[in-house]
Amino acid sequence: MSKLPKLLVVTEWTPQAAGGGPAILRQMLQDYPKDQLSWWSCLPETPSVPDRYSAPIPSRLYPHRRLIQGKSLLLERFWVPLAQRHLSHLIRTLKPEAIWHVPHKWAIPIAHSVLLPERRKLHVTMQDYMDMTANLPLLGTARAHRFARMADDLYLGAETRDATSHPMIEDLLGRTGAAAAQMLHAGLEEEDFEELQRTPPSIPEIRIAYAGTIQVESTFALFLTALQACRDSLPGKVKLIFFGNHRYSSAPWFDSAWMEERGHLSLPELHVQLRDCSWGLSVMALNDDARYNRYSFPTKFISYLAGGLPIFTLAHSESSVYQMAAKYGVGFETSSAEKELLTAQMRAAFSDPEAKKKFRPAVLHCARAEFDAGKMRAILQQCCEKCASTDSRE
Repeated sequence: MSKLPKLLVVTEWTPQAAGGGPAILRQMLQDYPKDQLSWWSCLPETPSVPDRYSAPIPSRLYPHRRLIQGKSLLLERFWVPLAQRHLSHLIRTLKPEAIWHVPHKWAIPIAHSVLLPERRKLHVTMQDYMDMTANLPLLGTARAHRFARMADDLYLGAETRDATSHPMIEDLLGRTGAAAAQMLHAGLEEEDFEELQRTPPSIPEIRIAYAGTIQVESTFALFLTALQACRDSLPGKVKLIFFGNHRYSSAPWFDSAWMEERGHLSLPELHVQLRDCSWGLSVMALNDDARYNRYSFPTKFISYLAGGLPIFTLAHSESSVYQMAAKYGVGFETSSAEKELLTAQMRAAFSDPEAKKKFRPAVLHCARAEFDAGKMRAILQQCCEKCASTDSRE
């Protein structure tokens, strides 16, 4: 470990931020020597983290719900130049041997200006495309496309790179000509693989887990409608359990008689509680929202694998998550938007009391082949070492 280079992480997120993206970085860095690691971000966080540096966007100016256009213009005119100077000064002061950047929203214009001149030190991980539909109202269409082009520049200009799904890696290779070192995402640790070797216990209830944020409300609403239609005809009591930072108990569709919130949990605790569930639910848009569906990959899918759950996937057939689920046969996947058909499919899937045992070999195969955290960390560290050795020869 002592030979690993001095690394500076540059992201929009703070080290302890909620969400799948920050969780991936924390997992990949968990064995990295702390005295060799620093982190720059542009979102505020309390309490502060040692060796964390920031040029925080004032919380009232962050474009989220209201006055998005005006706030964005203020950020670009006044905050972005200040943040660029802050990061440039930090790099001159810390003299990192390698820099790891994840292009995400407002960190992108900072990184594009400051990190491209440092390209020999740079490793870039592409997690999401900034011009996907969900970002358009948050950034504005023109700015979202501009940020997406900047992210492509960073990906192409980096010394080493990776991305979040196989379709994204292929798309980036076709558009930029730059090859990725690996698919980098959340992964399973050896203790998770050991748990998957054990015979799963029988569960009297049908416990369906949903981890994380509901990104596509229309598809989720369709799932709820179909589940309501078959719930009373299933062979056991149904419980829909939500895990994550976002709360849904005040939503008009939430029914505490058969729904439950368990909040945000640490990754190990999440995996423990998922093992007591029957199925994991993965939902993406049913329309062909290609910039999200085909290229982004939900972290919840990997959490379900770690929990040993068969996965019910409701998504467009060309989406990355549908393709992964179908390739390995880890549960039941459908792209049906027809309520009656979806209801019949759910009834068939959720009526199988042996589903966890039946799909366990496929779950283990998928997890080991695609989401081995130890292997991903090793390749990431090799990329950092390559960045440091390349820069030292310049």
